[in-house]
Formats: sequence, structure tokens, C-alpha cells
Amino acid sequence: MISQPLDITNMSQAIQLALGPAFLLTGIAGMLNVMTGRLARIVNRGRRLAEGPVLPGPKVRESLPDELRDLERRRRLASAAITACTLAALLVCTVIATLFLEVMLRAPLEWLVGALFTGSTLALVAGLAFFLSEVHLATRTIRIPLSTPNHPPQ
Repeated sequence: MISQPLDITNMSQAIQLALGPAFLLTGIAGMLNVMTGRLARIVNRGRRLAEGPVLPGPKVRESLPDELRDLERRRRLASAAITACTLAALLVCTVIATLFLEVMLRAPLEWLVGALFTGSTLALVAGLAFFLSEVHLATRTIRIPLSTPNHPPQ
């Protein structure tokens, strides 16, 4: 069976259509970079506390289990955010591949493109919601001393 050559205008239209999702993919990659950086800091802080650091006083020692519990909650939220955003990125890649398959196979795959893009958007919304929850938890649980031995309160 001899296949007909691809219409170059259709292929250029597919490339134009794929540019939007490609830019979205770039944005998701940036968010993943930020999220993995936060996760790394959470894990490092948890490891430092779990290794039994020298703590200056009994009040700080008493707050250690609370801080470890908060760090674990933050770690779970950051991990869920990364998972959801990675799923969004994978779905965007699938959208791009489907756009090209639609042109190459001359198959009506608009419904699949729409479903994949909707899934990607929902996964991105979930990832951003998890990220926002982690940020809010971090700001609620941070402990900034108002005075230190070297710097009395003003």
C-alpha cells in the first residue's frame, strides 16, 4: 500500500498548534524546578534535625517532634505537588505527540487532544494547589525567635 505524501501546510499547522503546549511545558518545568528545590530544603532540614543536633535549650528540644511532624507534612505536600505537575507535563507531551499523529495519520483525534489537555490542566491545578498548601504550612509553622542571646529584642 502506497501512502500519500503529507501535506506540508497541515504539518506546519500542527507545528503551530504544538507551540502553545510547548510553552506550557516550559512553564511547568520552571515550577518543577522550584518545587524540587523546596523539597530538597525540607529533606535536608529534616535530616539535620533527625540526626540529633546539639540544641541550645530544653524549650527547643520540646519543639523538635512538632517541627519534624510539620516537615513530614510539608514533604508529603511537596511530593504530591511534584507528582501532579509531572503528570501534567507528561500529558502535555502526549498532547503534542497526538497533534502530530492526527496530521500524519489523518485521523480525527480532536477529542483525544481535548481530553489530554483537560487532564493536563486539572493535574496542573492539583499540583499548584498542593504547592500552595505546602507554602501556607511552611509560613504557619516557621519559628523565628524575636530575641537571641547575641541580639536582645529592641
